[in-house]
Amino acid sequence: MAGACCKCPVSLSVFKRSLSVAAPRGCGSAPRSLLQGWRLGERGLHEAARPSSALRPAGFHRQTVFLCLSCQESMSVSLRTCYLYLNQTSRSFAAVIQALDGELRHAVCIFYLVLRALDTVEDDMTIPLDKKVPMLNDFHTYLYQDDWCFTESHEKDRQVLEDFPTISLEFRNLAQEYRDVISDICHRMGVGMAEFLEKKVGSMKEWDKYCHFVAGLVGIGLSQLFSASQLEDPEVGRDTELANSMGLFLQKTNIIRDYLEDTQEGRHFWPQEAWSKFAGRLEDFAQPEKLECALSCLNLLVTDALRHVPDVITYLSRLRNQSVFNFCAIPQVMAIATLSACYNNPMVFQGVVKIRKGQAVTLMMEATNMGAVQTIITQYSQEILQKVTITDPSRDKTLHILTIILEKSALSKSSLATRTHHLSPMYLSAAMLLAALSWQYLSTTAAQTQGAGEGQ
Repeated sequence: MAGACCKCPVSLSVFKRSLSVAAPRGCGSAPRSLLQGWRLGERGLHEAARPSSALRPAGFHRQTVFLCLSCQESMSVSLRTCYLYLNQTSRSFAAVIQALDGELRHAVCIFYLVLRALDTVEDDMTIPLDKKVPMLNDFHTYLYQDDWCFTESHEKDRQVLEDFPTISLEFRNLAQEYRDVISDICHRMGVGMAEFLEKKVGSMKEWDKYCHFVAGLVGIGLSQLFSASQLEDPEVGRDTELANSMGLFLQKTNIIRDYLEDTQEGRHFWPQEAWSKFAGRLEDFAQPEKLECALSCLNLLVTDALRHVPDVITYLSRLRNQSVFNFCAIPQVMAIATLSACYNNPMVFQGVVKIRKGQAVTLMMEATNMGAVQTIITQYSQEILQKVTITDPSRDKTLHILTIILEKSALSKSSLATRTHHLSPMYLSAAMLLAALSWQYLSTTAAQTQGAGEGQ
């Protein structure tokens, strides 16, 4: 078993030093928003994986490492290498993983890297299908092959494939209960990715199925790891329906928000059953004369995504460990804030819809207990409610699901008297660190964008 990392709080001085080395300087592209989630499949983990890890630009600062020195010193060389890859391929998400307690931190780190390697294979369009499909189907078996690696990828995160023996070694060093979860999810996800390689998302059921393969399975796997660590009750890992909804809510939000970028790059993730009601081609929504139809389809999909929110509330209300709660809650509140920004918003078809930097930082700092999360969900549900128009075709369904969400939020709040999350200084400091890092990261991104615009 991988040795459990110490539970000592990382000193504030380390937090402050990390702020000085976390941001890119003048090169490399950055995440478009703070909503990281676990974006797998053809969508990859592109947002979490930029800038390139294998070949960093000369002007890039050294990678931030958030683990305390005693934690790092107790690790094997191969495990330290895995955390290096984690920071390289997911600079923002790495911080939340490394805030997890004990040996769960290592298990989730390896889980992420295994799925990142699988996703890199799926994303690489230079690998012919007759080679890629067997690789995806068999990828879980490579975890038990000491020397397996793949050196023919041209993806930016190819290092996780080229040095896969280091990752698989640390996988095999995990406790059996962690290995079983990671191997099973890797197998099921690889099979699902292979299925959708040449298949477009047609029906709404297929949309659910695609999102299950690339995100729902991640939610299920994480939940089973939480329970295996005994930081959470067995019920959390057993209830796969709730865990699946956690992943689907994040994935659908990403797909909805990224309409323009995806269609411009020839990727189609909006289900045909939805968009064909309003247009002959998905790309038509970007035309100004199609705006009314585009907004109708957009609102239909936002309404579909919102149906997962009651499950999100139930799932989060079951969590007992503070580090796990923070890990799960922050992406979910970012998602509902993003959906509120997208609902009935023409900018989805004209540019990039983002929540404000200050808003993102506030959400990250506040989403550390169930009462605050309920308040956030209620706030953005009411924002969407105020935007619902009389003429929108999905109006009745939207109002119905928003009513359910608001009632669920109120009911959960009334039960908080029997259980509350107690915030230790350690977790408040971690939340402040994440917020500060995010602010600096977004500020740097904005500066880069402005500089590029001036250069043109």
